[in-house]
Amino acid sequence: MNTTTKINLSVMMFLEFLVCGAWYVTMSTYLNKLGFTGGQIGNAYITTAVAAIVSPIFVGMVADRFFPAQRILGILHLAGAALMYWVSTITAPGLFFWALLAYAICYMPTLALTNAIAFNQMKDSEKEFPVIRAIGTLGWIVVGLFIGFARMEDTNIPMLIAAGASLLLGLYAFVLPHTPPKGAGKKVTIGDILGLEALGLMKDGYFAVFVIASLLVAMTTSFYFGFANIYFNDSGMQYTAAIMTGGQFSEAIFIALLAFFFSRLGIKTIMTLGMLAWSVRYFLMAFGGSEMPVVLLWYLAIIIHGLCFGFFFIAGQVYVEKVAPKAIQASAQGFIALVTFGVGSALGAKFSGVVVDLYTTEAGSNWTVIWLIPAVISLVVGILFFLFFKVKPAAEEIPVAADSE
Repeated sequence: MNTTTKINLSVMMFLEFLVCGAWYVTMSTYLNKLGFTGGQIGNAYITTAVAAIVSPIFVGMVADRFFPAQRILGILHLAGAALMYWVSTITAPGLFFWALLAYAICYMPTLALTNAIAFNQMKDSEKEFPVIRAIGTLGWIVVGLFIGFARMEDTNIPMLIAAGASLLLGLYAFVLPHTPPKGAGKKVTIGDILGLEALGLMKDGYFAVFVIASLLVAMTTSFYFGFANIYFNDSGMQYTAAIMTGGQFSEAIFIALLAFFFSRLGIKTIMTLGMLAWSVRYFLMAFGGSEMPVVLLWYLAIIIHGLCFGFFFIAGQVYVEKVAPKAIQASAQGFIALVTFGVGSALGAKFSGVVVDLYTTEAGSNWTVIWLIPAVISLVVGILFFLFFKVKPAAEEIPVAADSE
C-alpha cells in the first residue's frame, strides 16, 4: 500500500470516529440539561443499538451487492450530516428519538464500510490495518479533548461538530480508492447476515453460557456509555469529556497487548477478567468523588476501559472464531455482534434509563445505588461464567446442518 493510500485511509478513519466521538459521549449531559428523564436519555441511546441490528442488513443486502463502498459511504455521511444538524435543533424527546434513529441508521453502516474500503487496499491486513484503525481512535480522542477543555458538553455544539465532520467525510469519500461490491450476483438472506445460522452453536452448553453472559454484561455497559458523562459532570469533575478520552488511550494499549495476554492467561481467564472489569469500574464510580484521594477512583474507572472493552468485546470475538466451524465463522461473528452491540445494548439502554429514573428525585440522583446495580450484575455474571464455562475447539461439522434443511 503506497503512502498516498495510507494517508487517504487514515483521514477517512480519523473523521469516521471523530464524528461519533463528538456527540456520543456528551449527549446525555446535553439532554439532561434540556430536562430529559433518565428513561428518555436511555431511549436516545437505544437508537444506535437498533441501527446496529439494521446496518448489517443494509450492508449485506445493498452495499455489498450493488454499489461501490466509497460511494455508499459518501451518500450516508452526507445524509447523516443533514440529519445530525436537524437533531441538534430538536428539544422535544419524542421527535429527538426518531430523528436520532434516522441518523444512527445512516451512521452505523459506515463503520463496516470504512473497514471494507481499508481492507480492499491492503496486502497484509494484520500488519497494516491496526495502524490505520488507531488513527480512528485518535480522531475520537482529539474531539473529546477539544469539547472537554472548551466546556461545551451541555450544549448542542458537539452535535454541530459531528454534522460538520460528517459533511466533510461525505465529500471526501468520493475521492477514496475504488472499492467494488464484493457480493455482486450472490444470493444472500437476512439469516446469513444476522448470523442466524450460528444458532446451532447454542447446542453446545458452554457456547450458550458465553452468549448469555455476553448479553447480560453488554446490558450493563449501557450504564457507562449512557450516563457516565452526566454523573461526572453533576458530581463536580472538571473537563469531563477530555478526561474520559483516557479510556480510548487505554483501549488502544490493551488491544495492542491482547495477543500477549492470550498467551499468558488463556481465553477463558481473559474473558472472565473482561466481565469482572465492568463490575470493578462501577464499584469505583459508586465510591469515587471529586476530591482527593477518592477522585483517583474515578480516574481508574475511566482508564480501565481498555480492560473492559478489549478483554470483553474483542476477546469474545476471538473466542467465537476459535470455536465456530470455518464454514460458519462469519455467521457466528454476526450473531455475537447482534447479541452484544444490538440486543444487549438496546435492552441495557432501556434498563439503565429505568434505573436512573427510579433512583432520581427532586433532590437529585442517588448515583451510588445506580452504579451498584450494574456492578453487582457484572460481578455475579463474571463469577458464574468462570465456574460454568469451558473452551472447546471448533467442531469439524456444522452443528445446524441436520436441522437447517
